[in-house]
Amino acid sequence: MKDSSHKRHIAKAITWRCIGTLDTMLISWIITGDALIGVQIGLAEVVTKMVLYYLHERLWFRLNLDKETTNWRHIAKTISWRVVGTVDTMILAWWISGDPLIGLKVGMVEIITKMLLYYLHEKVWYRSNYGLSHRKTPSNSVADE
Repeated sequence: MKDSSHKRHIAKAITWRCIGTLDTMLISWIITGDALIGVQIGLAEVVTKMVLYYLHERLWFRLNLDKETTNWRHIAKTISWRVVGTVDTMILAWWISGDPLIGLKVGMVEIITKMLLYYLHEKVWYRSNYGLSHRKTPSNSVADE
C-alpha cells in the first residue's frame, strides 16, 4: 500500500501554521504594544514551526498510535507539540524583541491559546481522510477506499 500520509501531514502543517501564526502575531502585539514586533515574531516562526510541526507529525505517525481513537491520543499530541512550539516561540520572541521577559510572556499566554486551538485542529483533521490511502471505519478496522 502506498504511503500517502506525507501530503496529509504537509496539509496539516500548513493549516495549523496559518492558525498558529495569527495567534502568535495577536498575542505578541498585545504584549509588546507594537504591531510590527507582533508581525516579525509571527513571520519568523513560520519556517521554524513548519519544519518542527512536520517532524512532530511524522514521529506520531511512526508511533502507530492511530488505532487508538480516544481523546487521550489527541491530548498527548497536543501537549507534546505545545512544549516544542512554546520553546520555539519564546526563543524567537526574546531574540526579536531583545527582551527575555517578552519571550516568556508570549510563551506563557500561548500555552493556553495554542493548546485549545491545536486540540480543535487535531479533532477536525482526525475526522478527515484527506491524504490517507485507507480510512477507519466505526469499528476501527481498516477498509480500502
